[in-house]
Amino acid sequence: MKKWIPIKLIVPILLILVLYIVAIIIEQKELAIDLNQKNTAPSLTHLFGTDWLGRDMLIRTWQGLSVSLTIGIVTAFCSTIIALLMAVVAGANKKFDRIVRWMIDLFLSLPHLVTLLLITFTLGGGVKGLMIGLIVTHWTSLARVLRVEVFQLNNSEFIQASRQFGKNYIWIVWHHFLPHLYPQIIIGAILIFPHAILHEAAVTFLGFGLSTDQPAIGIILSESMSYLSAGYWWLAFFPGLFLLSITLTFQYMGKQVHRVMERNDRYDSGVNN
Repeated sequence: MKKWIPIKLIVPILLILVLYIVAIIIEQKELAIDLNQKNTAPSLTHLFGTDWLGRDMLIRTWQGLSVSLTIGIVTAFCSTIIALLMAVVAGANKKFDRIVRWMIDLFLSLPHLVTLLLITFTLGGGVKGLMIGLIVTHWTSLARVLRVEVFQLNNSEFIQASRQFGKNYIWIVWHHFLPHLYPQIIIGAILIFPHAILHEAAVTFLGFGLSTDQPAIGIILSESMSYLSAGYWWLAFFPGLFLLSITLTFQYMGKQVHRVMERNDRYDSGVNN
């Protein structure tokens, strides 16, 4: 029996890659304004219908998701790095641990979306303000998990043995902490992603995130609210459905990665025994 990656994990990864690549390839001319086609219901010509300017909603939604994916990936990566650094710093000594624990408790005690809105608004909104706000508010849960793992590792026999052999803390982090923490790091990064894109859409929907010239899902949903009362349901339905699908896909990927790592751990344990 060998380590393996299930088809259930490969398929959603490939689908997301295809979605992202196609969104990059799509040219801006595909979003050209055509007032003769405005507010057209879904049809074979326009599967998701058109908006109030005659733009194809499938193309707009696809490009909006590419923006959300980019923001989600950057947020997940940066937040994971911050969480790892905080956990490692907390493991250095008790004084640092108290500071890190206080910071985690502070951010977790504040309403998440309100904190994100305040940071984004203070920084002037836009891509920069929104990205910083998302990164600052999405590292805490993973940091708390990693801090506990580091604390348990610090008390293990092989860590104590390394210290007795004169190994410094950086060596211990690189050779002991990281190999043991990588499952939590990978799963945590994957699970941060759906939270990031949902909060990005929410803040943008409220008018504090991305500018209106960005084809983001939050912008599309915000603009569509003015037309729902006129019966143009497709302007919000399909973008919202796509956003929900991407969120559920990443949550599903996180569960599959967890199962793969559990299988591989059992396999390693069987080989070692």
